[in-house]
Amino acid sequence: MADKITMNADGTLNVSANPIIPFIEGDGTGVDIWPAAKLVLDAAAAKGGKVIEWREVLAGEKAFNETGDWLPQATIEVFQEYLIGIKGPLTTPVGEGFRSLNVALRQILDLYVCLRPVRWFEGVPSPVKHPEKVDMVIFRENTEDIYAGLEVQAFTPEAAKLRELLHDAFGWNIREDSGIGVKPVSETGSKRLVRAALDYAVKHHRSSVTLVHKGNIMKFTEGAFRNWGYELTRDEFADVAVGWDDCGGKPGDKVLVKDAIADITLQQVLTRPDEFDVIATMNLNGDYLSDALAAQVGGIGIAPGGNINYVTGHGIFEATHGTAPKYAGQDKVNPGSVLLSGVMMFEHLGWVDEANDIVRAMEATIADKIVTYDFARLMDGATEVKTSEFAAAIVDRL
Repeated sequence: MADKITMNADGTLNVSANPIIPFIEGDGTGVDIWPAAKLVLDAAAAKGGKVIEWREVLAGEKAFNETGDWLPQATIEVFQEYLIGIKGPLTTPVGEGFRSLNVALRQILDLYVCLRPVRWFEGVPSPVKHPEKVDMVIFRENTEDIYAGLEVQAFTPEAAKLRELLHDAFGWNIREDSGIGVKPVSETGSKRLVRAALDYAVKHHRSSVTLVHKGNIMKFTEGAFRNWGYELTRDEFADVAVGWDDCGGKPGDKVLVKDAIADITLQQVLTRPDEFDVIATMNLNGDYLSDALAAQVGGIGIAPGGNINYVTGHGIFEATHGTAPKYAGQDKVNPGSVLLSGVMMFEHLGWVDEANDIVRAMEATIADKIVTYDFARLMDGATEVKTSEFAAAIVDRL
């Protein structure tokens, strides 16, 4: 009989060899990439003597078509109960309609860390000369910043009321035709994000944590994030980490904590990627950075991600790209993003051997130039295969 994943008193997960894991297939190409990823995940688990009981829950277009609700309460309750899950891409309209379902799940479950490891897999085509130098892990704050959704639409009574309030209270003059957003960045949110990044850096023997911010302009939000990060380092991690100003950039055997302005960081991850290791940043900066870095190592089509609350034990791992509806049902697109998110999930569960097996098999498949169309068009002598065929080739190499 399959078991729930639970959390132990010491904050670790209790995972049996037969866990129940909820999944959301995803909209658009989710119908193609999820079955392919599941095939590989099940094969790797079986090799390790494990069996996953997958439990489908609904969100997005499939949920709306079946229930009339884009994000049913039942889905939220299943993720709350079973702690760990995985999902494909979900539809989000631009400029109107409901807010992002991905953001909603993160906020409802307080999944405050968006974890985005970015590394190059040998053989993957890249637009840069040395993609092998890219090996970074981004900790993106997931619940605050402008993604908190605290905004009012231009030309509405709400916008007029907020404009008047800001003028009366602070003397701020905002154009009458403005939409207005609020950007909260708290000490609580900042410190728990940086704490997670430092815990990861220490556990995984990483050399540095870079606090990426735009504090030179937004001094009391992004600048405060930077300052709180250094404060946390001194107060909670002095035995294992040290800030740049406290050591002159010479940390000895400790993790070096430094900071960088967001715009120059986007340049330097291209020109000096080997100087970055773990990155801790706010929501919008993290969104930009993770996609920019993914482009250096093969594109967002193979970029994995996880949304985690390290205190409650909840985590949802996800494909980081969009739904690409024009390709849906064509068995065409690369399943790498959701598959590698499954690898992250396995690592999070402590299934390290199974995770490593998938990575090795995927690298071997790409090395043999058996790839989906996105890579085939960039590689000489490649054999272009369907989504399902690429997954089968990975299983063959397990």
